[in-house]
Amino acid sequence: MRYRVWCAIAILALARAGAARAGECDGVSFPDHITVQGQDLTLNGLGLRKATWFGIKVYVGALYLKHPSRNAAAILNTEEPSEIVLQFVRSVSAGELRGAWRDGFAHSAPGELARLRSRIEQVNGWMKGVKSGERMVFVRIPGQGIRYFLDGTLEGTIKGEDFAKAFLGIWLGPNPPGRRLKAGLLGGKCE
Repeated sequence: MRYRVWCAIAILALARAGAARAGECDGVSFPDHITVQGQDLTLNGLGLRKATWFGIKVYVGALYLKHPSRNAAAILNTEEPSEIVLQFVRSVSAGELRGAWRDGFAHSAPGELARLRSRIEQVNGWMKGVKSGERMVFVRIPGQGIRYFLDGTLEGTIKGEDFAKAFLGIWLGPNPPGRRLKAGLLGGKCE
């Protein structure tokens, strides 16, 4: 009888441990694994983007990698696929999105803006306002660049590894839109 009780406790503990690994932040859930280009990617971390001094919640970001890592430089310099998902928890206008991309690239790749400008404008040309609950998905495909999906619909691809690195550097570079957001994407707490 004791053996059965201990087995039941062990099974419950394992089930709870599995639930703890589930990707959830601020009520937004993400799968632990996804498939990109036939490769399994693992949820590396989740981060909450807050804006203004009032800490207004904007989106929950999820970072998926082939090999989970807490090393931002290694992630930026890898030649493996990755995916970043932004699920919005409030509506954001097209103008706000465009401004955020411009600011993000200015902080991520200040010395490369002239070379990246046409591709940044290409991304900005795809920006429409988003509503709460909508997801932007950006898939880094080595040798190709970044593919952008809005709620499952492919909007386009921006070519170039230089662009992909600068793009991911928005969140993982030295000047992210929020330190806690970056820490969360790198496997820390989502707060």
